[in-house]
Amino acid sequence: MDKKIPVTQETYDQLVAEWNKLKKIDRPRVVDELEEARKQGDLSENAEYHAAKEMLAKIDARLPVLEDQISSAQIIAFDSNSATIKFGATVTVRNLKTKKELVYQLVSPEGVDVFNGKISFKSPLGAALIGKTRGDVVEYSTPKGINRLEILDYK
Repeated sequence: MDKKIPVTQETYDQLVAEWNKLKKIDRPRVVDELEEARKQGDLSENAEYHAAKEMLAKIDARLPVLEDQISSAQIIAFDSNSATIKFGATVTVRNLKTKKELVYQLVSPEGVDVFNGKISFKSPLGAALIGKTRGDVVEYSTPKGINRLEILDYK
């Protein structure tokens, strides 16, 4: 059974770019390095050989994961006319305790980039925002306690 995973176009493009880089650039380079290291003789004490072999194993482990994510991806664009917050929305909120305004985009777990405000729609905050609208107050738990946010806008 093929289970589709919602992703933004940006996340999909990043997955494809990573796959292409690993498959077409990094893997061939590491295979060449492995061949060069083999030519140096005694493999038991050849650090370059072992490093290349380890890197090749990491690449070969990552490629099928990326292939699965890409083949399962369903690109979903947020409908700015939506009456409620859904996957892909960029949401502006105000923390009711600190009065600080924050902006988050709800993305798939594969697209999470906390430093740039991209949070998983499955995270406690993401799940709390789904289905809500402007003016709603959401609560979600963190290790530091309950956070309360007022939804100012979304697009």
